[in-house]
Amino acid sequence: MTTTFTRMTAEQYFAASTEGDRRQLVDGVMVVNEPGVRHAMAQMVLLTTLGIWTRGGEGRGAALPPVDVQMTDRDVYGPDVVWFREGRVPPDRDAAPPHIPDLAAEVRSPGTWRHDVGRKKSVYENHGLPELWLVDTAAKVVLVYRRAAPGSVVFDVELELGPGALLTSPLLPGFSLDLIELFGPPG
Repeated sequence: MTTTFTRMTAEQYFAASTEGDRRQLVDGVMVVNEPGVRHAMAQMVLLTTLGIWTRGGEGRGAALPPVDVQMTDRDVYGPDVVWFREGRVPPDRDAAPPHIPDLAAEVRSPGTWRHDVGRKKSVYENHGLPELWLVDTAAKVVLVYRRAAPGSVVFDVELELGPGALLTSPLLPGFSLDLIELFGPPG
């Protein structure tokens, strides 16, 4: 007997999911995100620091906790932190964003990390995400992928930052996060 598996579409995902259910759709498969305390603490530091930066001046856009971001007809991600630049902040606060963010941060979680560093990174890159931060709480590093020029078709800058380094971005003038605040002291 042969068992067949049908992958979900984004439309089916939205019909089946509920707000806050910690699910994502990766290549048509519903994946459950099961974050632990370390994940939650890293996510809080990122979101708080980015949120303070956005409120520190005019025209700095908006930082948000996880929201559904439809990337393809079979991929709906819930990045741990997203940032939309001014002019691209989603106008309808009760709906999924109509476009991808300008920056997405994914924090290591047992159920999603292999997807984060694999398919999700690839889909983000192929669909024009300007910058991606992959926060590996186990290795205490942030993998930064960005495009050096707005028209670049691939992530042409790749950085690996550890405790003591500063996380900055050309997208966020004046933003800086000492990674000791994210991971604690080295060692």
